[in-house]
Amino acid sequence: MNQAPQINVMPLTKAVKALIVVNVAVWLILVLVLQGLVLHNTFVFDGFGLTPTRVIYDFWIWQLVTYMFVHSAGVSHVLFNMLVLWWCGGELEQRWGPKFFLYYYFVCGIGAGLIYLLGTFGYVLISRNVLPMENVLVGASGATYGLLLAYGILFGDRVIHFMMLFPMKARYFVMILGAVELVTLMDTGASSQVANLAHLGGIVVGFVFLMLVARYRAREGGRSKPGDKARRRLKLVVDNERRTGNDPAPRKDDDPKGPKYWN
Repeated sequence: MNQAPQINVMPLTKAVKALIVVNVAVWLILVLVLQGLVLHNTFVFDGFGLTPTRVIYDFWIWQLVTYMFVHSAGVSHVLFNMLVLWWCGGELEQRWGPKFFLYYYFVCGIGAGLIYLLGTFGYVLISRNVLPMENVLVGASGATYGLLLAYGILFGDRVIHFMMLFPMKARYFVMILGAVELVTLMDTGASSQVANLAHLGGIVVGFVFLMLVARYRAREGGRSKPGDKARRRLKLVVDNERRTGNDPAPRKDDDPKGPKYWN
């Protein structure tokens, strides 16, 4: 008797669900209704998006966090970010637990914002063009690119379909995404409508963070020995053998009124 093929369903875990609800609620209530229908201006983007001049000169440091929850009016922006959050975040949260997952998510998002600020400021110093300092960055992609990086490390042998057509291992998919962002950034620079620097920032910050955590835990656990390279693999971070109670086998679009950059 033939058995029916097993279907893998992406888990919708507690922290991932909370992040999706908050992001969608902010988009619907603040961006579409309050800003678009009631105020008819860019109040939400100006106050809660990431604007370099506001953060650097006016010390609106909350924007390093709030920009992650504000998306442009076009549905594709919030839709694709939330899909990546669900696809990658659920399994990562199951592996790490909600506390570490949220910590990693915010480290990647805030770190991507900081890299964007530094990159923009450096560009202004070199080019003497101050206009990018007034551009507003919104979107969760800095954090979600960090999730993609972690997924490529922890589940690198998983086969996914690039562009819904070409099967490849997850690690190669993440490498291609990183390469595309880098080439696009080098080609378009500050003229791009998408903040490729923030995307790359999420990848870089996520990699450095996981590497530091892996080394710290290896040292604290007394497992690190000279020359023992296997102990330093990023796969051992982040409680790679851990399971949570959610595991089946537990064990210990470009809007003219919107921001200049969305990611």
